[in-house]
Amino acid sequence: MTGYHRLRSKPLGARAVHSTSVEIGLILPTSGPGANPDGIDGATEAAIELGWTSVWVTDHLLVPQGPEATEYGTILEAIVSLTYIAARHDRLRIGTSVIIAPMRNSVILAKQLATIDLLSGGRLTVGVGVADAHDLQEFKNLGQEERFRQRGSLVDETIALWRHLWSGKGPPFLGEHHVLDDYVFSPLPPQGRNIPIWVGGRSRRALRRTAELADGYHAAQTGPKDLEARLPQLEKLLEGFGRPMPRLSIRARVKPGDDTSKKPYALRGSPQDMQADVRRFAELGVQDLVVVLGETDAERVAAAARWFNEEVVLPALG
Repeated sequence: MTGYHRLRSKPLGARAVHSTSVEIGLILPTSGPGANPDGIDGATEAAIELGWTSVWVTDHLLVPQGPEATEYGTILEAIVSLTYIAARHDRLRIGTSVIIAPMRNSVILAKQLATIDLLSGGRLTVGVGVADAHDLQEFKNLGQEERFRQRGSLVDETIALWRHLWSGKGPPFLGEHHVLDDYVFSPLPPQGRNIPIWVGGRSRRALRRTAELADGYHAAQTGPKDLEARLPQLEKLLEGFGRPMPRLSIRARVKPGDDTSKKPYALRGSPQDMQADVRRFAELGVQDLVVVLGETDAERVAAAARWFNEEVVLPALG
């Protein structure tokens, strides 16, 4: 919480974001010790008051004991949380950052996401990921070890399956992992097959998936230097598929006063350090900066959002 306390007494929303180049989103406090409905509502209301454009939920289901349990051992289920947010707040885009698709039934997910898009009036963005190697135990806990082994091809096919179902084309869908031959899928989501799908990940396979199948690239633990090095690879892959540059987004933790040399990447150090990174992201074409503030209490997460807006976003982009 270092640095956030200085702005707690200021009225929320006293100054809003005016940038048209980079939109700010907020990872909602649906995970971590103390995660609660008041914190989710407080964070969402803060995002609205500050002129931010989107709120997001994180996905895990049954992580093992150890380092990940500190953050994800206590977590509200992502799809249910999005439904709650969509019903209570109608002024923001909502999204997953990211849904771990191989852990879940792809057809059920297609129905859940289409339903949320309908209930929210077409405000959904789906960030999708495959999970990292250290997530194997979580897949085992869910009885999905085989899906973990096939997670790359599963995600590729899942995206194609979603597009097919959301388009209303009807049967059949014949894939390696899914064969659907006699079904009705209705109602269709307002955004149809064009519900934005953003691919997360840092591997070449993730870049290829983005270039071939996605509307956006959603990178976590990625600083400006890492993104700059990655973009030529993405551009080359896009050229091969004959597709334009997708929407670029960064998910970053905010750690005021922290050592800027620490890994993995976060927005660290002084406000000036963070401003420099935000400006560089904008220069590289990033259109969405989605931040993790590390607070679950409603007042504290609002104060953290206010601090970041006043000390970093407005000086960098306003």
